[in-house]
Amino acid sequence: MKLRVSFLFVLIFFISFDIEAQCAMCRAVLESESDQSAARGINDGIMYLMVFPYLLMAGVAYFIWRSRRKDKLDKDAFGN
Repeated sequence: MKLRVSFLFVLIFFISFDIEAQCAMCRAVLESESDQSAARGINDGIMYLMVFPYLLMAGVAYFIWRSRRKDKLDKDAFGN
């Protein structure tokens, strides 16, 4: 239950901010255009691509944590 609450807090924390992910050169080129839709599209694409490595690492960390917890519970159950 504690894990779910902390995960929900982190999710809400990161969703609530307007994040800019463009480098300085990309921003300068895209801000010079009168239509800002290209800048928003590139920013959204960068954010979309940035999410997946974090999700993969979180999944790996979760499975490692779960396997270590299971091993610890098995040791306690057998009294070793």
